[in-house]
Amino acid sequence: MTSTPTHYDAIILGAGGAGLMCAALAGQRGRKVLLIDHADEPGKKILISGGGRCNFTNSNTTPDRYLSANRHFAKSALSRYTAQDFIALVNKYDIAWHEKTLGQLFCDGSARQIVAMLMEECPDEYVTVSLGQSITDISHSDGQYQVGYGNKSAFASSLVIATGGPSIPKMGATSFAYDIARQFGLKVVEPRPALVPLTLGGEETLFRSLSGVSAPVIATCGKTAFREAALFTHRGLSGPAILQISSYWKHGEPVSVNFLPDHSPDWLVELKRQQPRLHLKKAIAELLPSRLSETLIERIALAGDLGNLADRKLEEAARRLSNWRFMPNGTEGYAKAEVTAGGISTADISSKNMEARQMPGLYAIGEAVDVTGWLGGYNFQWAWASGYAAAQTL
Repeated sequence: MTSTPTHYDAIILGAGGAGLMCAALAGQRGRKVLLIDHADEPGKKILISGGGRCNFTNSNTTPDRYLSANRHFAKSALSRYTAQDFIALVNKYDIAWHEKTLGQLFCDGSARQIVAMLMEECPDEYVTVSLGQSITDISHSDGQYQVGYGNKSAFASSLVIATGGPSIPKMGATSFAYDIARQFGLKVVEPRPALVPLTLGGEETLFRSLSGVSAPVIATCGKTAFREAALFTHRGLSGPAILQISSYWKHGEPVSVNFLPDHSPDWLVELKRQQPRLHLKKAIAELLPSRLSETLIERIALAGDLGNLADRKLEEAARRLSNWRFMPNGTEGYAKAEVTAGGISTADISSKNMEARQMPGLYAIGEAVDVTGWLGGYNFQWAWASGYAAAQTL
């Protein structure tokens, strides 16, 4: 039997990065907050991120590193709660951290330090955390949202959707956020896996034999390019460069890979002038992992000493190596996607405080919203910034 509903100022659904941040800041403003999650501990995705060390932000955060149907939407929140603001919070708790490549910041120790910090930031007298509780129903009447969870119920004038997207279902991720949004008339931009490995089929399956081979490349899709490592897998392509480009890739589009990003288009012709007796196979093998160079040379179907090969043939070989076109037949899906692209439409939400335009008191933050960052701490920074934005008006 359900007990008498308890009254709060705000109910936050989801104790991930965005939900924890929002609860902490709203509680610090003296708001009585109920934070509910069906998981048995808070911040489960935080705990597995960055190999357990949590890539908690990126010092190069700018709005143009986020995908959304409205590319300007993230500007307001990101400008009001910056990477430097979160770094200051981490430093306040004496959590040691280091910067890896491209502005990525990680804990020296464990991601658990970030979760513990966020929980510590939630004032006990104002924030009630209820874990291991499934939501049974949500309704709205007379300006109040009522939420049934477990065998309890609560109501509040504000309801915050912070349940994320469906990426990494083994962590308990679902599309629940979209169900709530639709219930209250908010549109949802078609969600899809992002920051996800790409799969290869057809003739390109032979590249699967390179599983485990990695190389620095430039991966390009349309007008977007990323220079990082690519990794061949038993299903296709992965590694940072491919995960990044996957967020921009659509079915039926090619992905171009430059295996020699530091070489000019005529490098083989120049090498021919310098070392005419050098074999083409050796020239390429000196620059790439052996298994990769063997496979690429086999596909180029050109062999012999450089001095015996026509310039145009060498130029064509160099061009293929710098613009190798793959036609992915799909992705590895939500199971391997680090985040979800798409989500609750930004057209229905205020960029200033994340409140639904036509549904007063309803907010959406974090990954549930149609804002998706690049790989490398950008999505956590969006969680912190959007949680901050909502907390200021709860």
